[in-house]
Amino acid sequence: MSDDLLDEVEAINSIYGPDSLTPTTPDASSAHEYILKLPADEAFSSPNSPTGSSTSSSLRIHFPDSYPSCAPIVVGTHHSSGGVKGAGAKDFELFRTVLGDVFQEGCVCLFDAIEEFTRRRTEALEEREEPSSEEGGGTAAAAAAAAAVSAAEETRSAVTTKGSDAPGREDGGHGLSTTAMDPPDWTLSEVLVENKSTFVARVARVSSPEEAKRYIAYLLATDKKTRGATHNITAWRIRAEGPAGAGTGLQFQDCDDDGETAAGGRLLHLLQVMDVWGVVVVVSRWFGGVKLGPRRFAVINGVARDGLVRAGVVREKEEGRDKGKKRR
Repeated sequence: MSDDLLDEVEAINSIYGPDSLTPTTPDASSAHEYILKLPADEAFSSPNSPTGSSTSSSLRIHFPDSYPSCAPIVVGTHHSSGGVKGAGAKDFELFRTVLGDVFQEGCVCLFDAIEEFTRRRTEALEEREEPSSEEGGGTAAAAAAAAAVSAAEETRSAVTTKGSDAPGREDGGHGLSTTAMDPPDWTLSEVLVENKSTFVARVARVSSPEEAKRYIAYLLATDKKTRGATHNITAWRIRAEGPAGAGTGLQFQDCDDDGETAAGGRLLHLLQVMDVWGVVVVVSRWFGGVKLGPRRFAVINGVARDGLVRAGVVREKEEGRDKGKKRR
């Protein structure tokens, strides 16, 4: 088993609970097949299901020796959703489709697959319950799309400047003063337009939670375009140095969705998977009127990854992975 898979198994079980991903053989170090318990969704509960019972399936996942260079394979259903006729087969097909959509050669993919599976399952239920509630307002959507396209063009020309439109302002509600503060040294990702929504990431090195919060506050207080974004998703991780000979000090991490449900947690997970410390990441999205569905999470993490690479905080790790070196 590769170090990447070992780390991913540990991460999945810490995020979704113990035994969420378990080997089918006693020797975990040589296991190739795992049982994945998909997260339960109360919205999919059956009236006939016992209270507290899982409403999602367990799937058998095979990981080849070359994973993550090669994609894992969904072998079959280990346990079907209790009390919901046909749900096991639906979970199997949906997860297999999602896994194919999110897999990128050389990158672990199970967390992204689980999250996108959950999003698609939830959205499918919402669409059945309210088939047209979110489709109204075509004129407003068209106006929003036009505004997003315009914002994209403005962002391409203005986003690389570090000037501020209102230096010395308060942060507008974050409780931190930006008066007399030097502008943060942001590294910018490529500006990406996806179905009329515009995305850009900013990355800066920080040494304390307070500094991360001040950087975010300064950005929102002084950059009008960023402040006007539909969502500003943030995440940061800081590891304080411990006393000499005492090992690693305190560790701090946090994230904020800013209305883009689950995006902050996924962004923070990206930093965890890439083992990145001492950075704050802000991903801004200007909604263009066209829903992206789960695809938006891949785009958000994509521009964040680009920003991290451009900032030079993951270059050595990426090169090490390309050469097949172990991370430790």
